[in-house]
Formats: sequence, C-alpha cells, structure tokens
Amino acid sequence: MPDVVNSCESVSTARPLSKVVLQKSLKSSIGCTGIGLHSGKKVTMSLNPAAADTGIVFHRTDLEGDDRVIPARWDFVVDTRMATTIGNQSGACVSTIEHLMAALAGCGIDNAIIEIDGAEVPVMDGSAAPFIFLVECAGMIEQHAPRKAIKIERPVKAGDSDKFIKAGDSDKFISATPDDSFSVAFEIDFEDTAVARQQLSMRLVNGTFKTEIARARTFGFVHEVDALRKAGLALGGSLDNAVVISGDTILNGDGLRYDDEFVRHKILDCVGDLYLAGAPIIGQIDALRSGHALNNLFLTSLFSDDASWSYVEMSDASVPGVSHNWDQESALAIA
Repeated sequence: MPDVVNSCESVSTARPLSKVVLQKSLKSSIGCTGIGLHSGKKVTMSLNPAAADTGIVFHRTDLEGDDRVIPARWDFVVDTRMATTIGNQSGACVSTIEHLMAALAGCGIDNAIIEIDGAEVPVMDGSAAPFIFLVECAGMIEQHAPRKAIKIERPVKAGDSDKFIKAGDSDKFISATPDDSFSVAFEIDFEDTAVARQQLSMRLVNGTFKTEIARARTFGFVHEVDALRKAGLALGGSLDNAVVISGDTILNGDGLRYDDEFVRHKILDCVGDLYLAGAPIIGQIDALRSGHALNNLFLTSLFSDDASWSYVEMSDASVPGVSHNWDQESALAIA
C-alpha cells in the first residue's frame, strides 16, 4: 500500500516519519517431534509465546524448577563440538540449537519459550526451513516494546586473519565491520571435490534468509562417520536429515537443493550462532572456515569491548529495504 500524501505541495515533499520496529513473539504455541542429530533420541519440542524482553529461553520439561531454564545466550554456551550447546549452572543442557535459532532470527522473533523434553533440538530435515514453517503456522505478534539491535561500531574479529586468504592455508576467522544492515560473506574450502571451495555474500533483510538460506541442510562426510559415532556424535544422522558426501559423490538420491548448498548452510549456522548475542546484529560479517567454536569466540570478543558495539532501537529508517509501510506478517526483519 503506498504512503498517503496530501495534495498540498508543502506537505507532499515532506519525508514520512519513520516507524519504530517493535519486538515480536509467537501468537500461539506450536509443537513438533523428531530425533536428535547427534543423540539419535526422540524428542518433543514446542515453541511458545513470551513477554517482551524475555529473549529466547529454553525450558527442559523433563527437569524440575529453575534447573530446567537455559537462556539462549552466548555466555551460556558450554560446548561447540559439531553443534552449539547451551547449559546452566545446574548442568542442564540443550544441544544443536543453531538451526532453530537461525529460524527465529530470520523470522524476527525476539521472545519465545522453547519447551523441550530432552537434551537436543530435533534435527528435522537438517535445515531451518521446518522451524520457519512452525513459526509461520503459529503466527507472529508485535509487542509493546521497541526492538533493539547490536550495532557494530568498530571492527572486531576472532581467528587467525583479518581478510580472506588463499585456499589451502589453514587460517580461520570471523570478523565484523560497521555497516547499515546485516550481511554475511562466507568462504569454505574442503578437500572433498563435491564441496571444494565455495563463497557467498548476502545481505540478509526482508525475507532473504527464508528464500535463500533456510532450506540449506547440514552435511557430513562418509569417511568421518565412524569416528563421530565412536565419539557419541551423529547417531541420528541419515540421508533424511543431512547431505552425505563421499569424495566427489552426493549420496542423497534427490541431490542438492542449491548448487552451493554447503556454504549456504554455513551461513545458516553462523546466523543461528550469532543470534545468541541476544539481539540482531547490524554490521558486515566476514568469515573464512568459521564454525560453532569460532562463532562463539567472536561474540566473546565483541562483548569484551564496550567500544566495539552499541544498542540501538530499530526503525524502518534504520533497516535498509524495509518500507515505511512495513508488514509484520509478510516481511521478515533483519536476520
């Protein structure tokens, strides 16, 4: 719907007032059941509305009292081997949260209580798309509180380098620089020819996460399966929830969803891990071979320097690509 403009010339040249972006939660509760990618155990989970300024909080329904409450924040991360795991002081944990967190980020959900009866988020099809489907089925509602973002004020990095380097080197890094939106440039490089070297740069605003990133699935390599399972990992992995690679061959009968599905999934993981900042980030993210451990180290580095970031209230004027008549039901906020 176009802006309504008065026919008076002095008014028609005026710029419309910007609209404050409000926090969002779910309209109703919705649940799902699946298996954990690493545990192989069946788990039931529900996404539930929460009050403004609650953030994303997990509740272990198989536990009692305060022991079951685990905030989804960077400072509650307790393990980053093959997935991101959060835990509280009582030892309660929830692992493999990154795909769900990415979906919540992409949908602009600020506040939700995630009830789960086990220690791992169900893997679903290995992407964030099923979780976005759940959010859309539950619906979203604006709340009476402004949405805040973390604005990058000066460069921050974690890792071995501050720029992209030639393939074949062993450096890894993730960095952020000031920008007026949230964008991610990611590069991966694997020996397996089916993956090899892939690069992608994308500005994640106005639904781009849903259309370009959300369906990218997690992936693994046949030659790593035995070692992972001996370590108690990937026990629930299959061709139904992961892309499986053997040399130059994709073992999944339906092939890839994108030609560069692997780097897109790494961006998905990065979006989910960075949403543990507790708010969306406004800045340019550059990453080379980064993973869960380095993503969390980046947030630790970011919040250790108060001069490198600031909280800002979001408005449509502060988010490029969001129109004055922003539609909360169809337009996804900054990822």
